[in-house]
Amino acid sequence: MVTAYDYPSGLHCCLAGIDIVLVGDSLAMVELGYDNTQPVQVDELIHHAKAVVRGAKQPLIVSDMPFGSYEINPEQAQATAYRFVKEAGVDCVKMEGGKNIAPTAKKIVDGGIAVMGHIGLTPQHISVLGGFRAQGRTAKKARDLLDDALALQDAGCFAVVIECVPPQVGKAITEELEIPTIGIGSGPGTSGQVLVYHDMLGMTAHPHYKAFMPKFCKKFADLGDEIKMGLESFKQEVEEGVFPSLETHSPYKMSKKEESLFMKMLEEDADEREKEHACKAKEMKESDEYDVLNLYGGGYVTPAPEKKEE
Repeated sequence: MVTAYDYPSGLHCCLAGIDIVLVGDSLAMVELGYDNTQPVQVDELIHHAKAVVRGAKQPLIVSDMPFGSYEINPEQAQATAYRFVKEAGVDCVKMEGGKNIAPTAKKIVDGGIAVMGHIGLTPQHISVLGGFRAQGRTAKKARDLLDDALALQDAGCFAVVIECVPPQVGKAITEELEIPTIGIGSGPGTSGQVLVYHDMLGMTAHPHYKAFMPKFCKKFADLGDEIKMGLESFKQEVEEGVFPSLETHSPYKMSKKEESLFMKMLEEDADEREKEHACKAKEMKESDEYDVLNLYGGGYVTPAPEKKEE
């Protein structure tokens, strides 16, 4: 399973033969720039899920239900799940929690929508977890996680994500369940694995990115540096006048005859256009800030740069 947040990432996952695509609430962090997953809204996730659905025709598509969209009561959760299936077109939904949300998961399943569970580190609950912390590191907490997984299975969940637990815990939970598990930072003993699209492809080249890269994540590519190099090359070639070249990147041609006619047309009213240009430049220079910004007219007009006297 791999996360996807738009048409291109969904399409790439599909072409690569990825079995399951997750429209994750990690969208909040990797696409929208938030510090955690809590701020993302249902409408935002649905918007992105629609694009993923258009790109990923073959994989099973799961969408996270964001923080605050299913915790109040099972009826709220069911209504949210229906929105994701009906409006976004996803196949099923994912929600975080264990025994506490089992009745909610059952309500959604009984309503006809498949549910994927999520235990261990549950990023939506960092306020009570004290941050992004590994879970199940004591025998008691590991056993509680197993009970959570069993409760979700009994509620009708078809699979469970296990995040950031010791590998022996992930393996033990997997062996006790009849449904598949999908691990992230939980060792090789789970039924499957999931990574965030941007993390596994190294898509972020921010100087501090490596410091925040999850320890469990392996980069299978280093696209961030390639993207940065490409953007820098584009900027440089435009500034130097190399791109676009007349020979290779200016494909739309005008015949010599039409070019000659066009030049004559420009010559015919050159004086008139020069006068209009001078008047407009003077008008914009002398206008006050309300005229320039057009604050009450709904638009912004960029003032023309002043011409330097030679």
